[in-house]
Amino acid sequence: MSAQVLSRARPASAATRWSRRAAGALAFAALIELLSRTGLADPQFLPPATEIVGRAVTLLFDPAFGAHALTSLLAWAIGLGLAAVIAVPLGLLLGSVPIIDAATRSVVEFLRPIPSVALIPLVALVIGTGLQLRVTLVVYASLWPILYNTMYGLRGVDPLAKESLRSYGFGRLAVLLRVSLPSSAPFITTGFRLAAGVALILTVSTEIVAGRGEGIGVFIFFAGIAVPARMVDILAGVFWVGLFGVLVNALLVAAERRAFRWHHAQLGERA
Repeated sequence: MSAQVLSRARPASAATRWSRRAAGALAFAALIELLSRTGLADPQFLPPATEIVGRAVTLLFDPAFGAHALTSLLAWAIGLGLAAVIAVPLGLLLGSVPIIDAATRSVVEFLRPIPSVALIPLVALVIGTGLQLRVTLVVYASLWPILYNTMYGLRGVDPLAKESLRSYGFGRLAVLLRVSLPSSAPFITTGFRLAAGVALILTVSTEIVAGRGEGIGVFIFFAGIAVPARMVDILAGVFWVGLFGVLVNALLVAAERRAFRWHHAQLGERA
């Protein structure tokens, strides 16, 4: 048996995967520490990793930073939830009714590439700034991964399973709910996981560009315009954003693997 077959038969355990990721993170931190301490990078612009992490720990117990973080998490959660509520039914509709898909495809393809950040002036003028601005832009950006994964999942449904249900007298809606939706559920959850990262990026970037109110992005913005710029605060804020993104992705991956073991088993058989 070849080494390649053995590696497929014996996937790395969760502990092994996490230890490898931790080793990579520590190596990256050590590189930053080395560059800053040796003067290869200006410590004013790239502080040592130990100072960044130390400042991040201090911010964890800072009530003002906590308020910023809660504001960002609220906008992220509301925007992501609304995007899922809109995108899943819309994806089911477009993916199951070809006429509607063909009629709306040009509009969808026109709107999808527009950067959400470019819409900040328009959205701020129409609905104002604050939480509603962030939520609106997060919804807009997060909608597309869920929508397209839902439509993609519907296209991969076994036609024989749908025809079998129709032969027993079930209508289009029943086939959609009993066969198409369960079969496409793994793809929908993958789209939701991708959208969670997009939502986090848009939340923080909108706060940075808007530069007002509360939020981690606002905290980073004011640290950047201070004289001199507080690079330790900037990178400490970025540290918490990145760590939150890693944790959310890990939780969603674990939930996806647990809920759809049959899907991952099929993928393993095809590999």
